[in-house]
Amino acid sequence: MPAPSATSPEIRQFTVGEDDDGIRLDRWFKRHMAETTYTIVAKWARTGQLRVDGNRATPGDRLVAGQVIRVPPLEPVKDKPARPKRERPPLSPDQVDYARAMVIHRDPQAIVINKPPGLATQGGTKTHDHVDGLLDALQFDAEARPKLVHRLDKDTSGALLLARTARAAAFFAKSFSGRTARKVYWALVVGVPSIDDGMIDLPLAKQPGTGGEKMHVDEENGQPARSRYRVIERAGNRAAWVELQPFTGRTHQLRAHMAAIGHPIVGDGKYGGQAAFLTGGVSRKMHLHARRIRIDHPDGGKLDVSADLPDHFRESMALLGFDPVLGDAMRLDEDAPPPSRATQKARAKAHAKTVRKERRGERGRRRG
Repeated sequence: MPAPSATSPEIRQFTVGEDDDGIRLDRWFKRHMAETTYTIVAKWARTGQLRVDGNRATPGDRLVAGQVIRVPPLEPVKDKPARPKRERPPLSPDQVDYARAMVIHRDPQAIVINKPPGLATQGGTKTHDHVDGLLDALQFDAEARPKLVHRLDKDTSGALLLARTARAAAFFAKSFSGRTARKVYWALVVGVPSIDDGMIDLPLAKQPGTGGEKMHVDEENGQPARSRYRVIERAGNRAAWVELQPFTGRTHQLRAHMAAIGHPIVGDGKYGGQAAFLTGGVSRKMHLHARRIRIDHPDGGKLDVSADLPDHFRESMALLGFDPVLGDAMRLDEDAPPPSRATQKARAKAHAKTVRKERRGERGRRRG
């Protein structure tokens, strides 16, 4: 698509391309006419000057490939000193090799990497090493560098999906927002849940005083959050290997939920405190791994990719006597309905009763 002039005196028409199918109209302007601010787009829509296929349009309308956008003339703007473009430093050969070694799937629309623990997804204050900074190495034969479409916590390892085209990015974003994408995690947790297969339905909110860095259960003001878990194996009463599936996408959801039911993820000191660390040679790193991602593919069919465990997780599994083969044999069924409300309440009641008994026993032992 040719770049429109910032001072074009004429009405222009543009045909929506395949890569823009499904995006919002205001995003189309940001992508193709960056000099046109949201305020201008909203004004055009309000006055009826902005039209799609001859009909009045609003900034939030979703576009379909082949539609024709009528764009009114842009008013002349005063020249402003151009901001210096921030150039990304070139990657070293070692960085390129490191990034490409993470790739476990690649096709014309998508890349899936197996993110190691300790590598952030995006940069931030005092965070200089991150996936976003390595994306130039993963461009390969595409026209542009791939785009992040979801995130994993810095200390969470596993499958991370990247979109290779604008069309794929919009398609995957819609899948994540519509909750049709399925993510399966493996985790080692402290203790053993009394219910083998349960649904945690506890609203979460940012914990005051943490700068948004930590979540907590907030029944009054929290956002709905639901996670399903299933126990795969147990090491006596010391620890359990569980399979987790988030049905919502709250920050630190799985970590906060498992800690809330009394079984923090091994190595997660933020939510489990000292109780989250096991002795006997078990690594102090966090044991939460995005094992599998399953999502509709923009070109049809399903994208279904599994990521191998990192070394520390695999070694802890061996120390605790867990058999990795059992995990794939007991994957969560994406199409199976979660337990009913009545079942959830009965399980929660039974679990709460067990926890109270254990606490009474612990107090009795302390008195003794």
